[in-house]
Amino acid sequence: MVAMHAAEPPRSARGGRPRDPSRDDVIRAAILRLLAEVGYGALTMDAVAAEAGVGKATIYRRWRTKQDLVVDTISDLNRAIAVPADTGFLEGDLRAMMHLVAEVTGGPAGAAIRSLLPAMQYQPALVEAFQSGPLAVWRSAYAAMWRRAEERGEVRSGLAGSVVAEATSALIVQRWLLTGEPVDRQYVDHVLDVVVMPLIRNARPAEA
Repeated sequence: MVAMHAAEPPRSARGGRPRDPSRDDVIRAAILRLLAEVGYGALTMDAVAAEAGVGKATIYRRWRTKQDLVVDTISDLNRAIAVPADTGFLEGDLRAMMHLVAEVTGGPAGAAIRSLLPAMQYQPALVEAFQSGPLAVWRSAYAAMWRRAEERGEVRSGLAGSVVAEATSALIVQRWLLTGEPVDRQYVDHVLDVVVMPLIRNARPAEA
């Protein structure tokens, strides 16, 4: 798999020695774990410092507020998400993409994002962080996948953004957000075989 975005150079702190990007990653991982455990409302800067094993000054040199800390962490997830390479045919691409969505939503990042849903109702910055981070990666990867399928003549034009396209991830997202049931590879493959591929077969270009 290939990285979707290259890492950006470390952002400078407000004075003092340069930030250590490896420590940033440790702190962000701690934030995701805590969000999954306690949610946004109960998250504190002190708890993040303790979970990451760093001093509070290290946290405050990087982020002034809890919202800054969480927004930066969620926005930065696009750096960590790797998208599958082109398999050469749509079913292979779909299987890889659906496995990716299941992996992300079923992991620490997915648990953290789910815990943020109540806060997103009154924190627009959190919504923007999700849209510009992991959601942007998924949308870009899916758009590229549908474009390749159209170029190969596997599907009719304009399928991206359609109900058929939405159906490829809808059941995974439903389990992630609503039911809490596990989303493993076996479930993803079953959804692909029973639901998605029959829809795709109906979306093939009309024969001349």
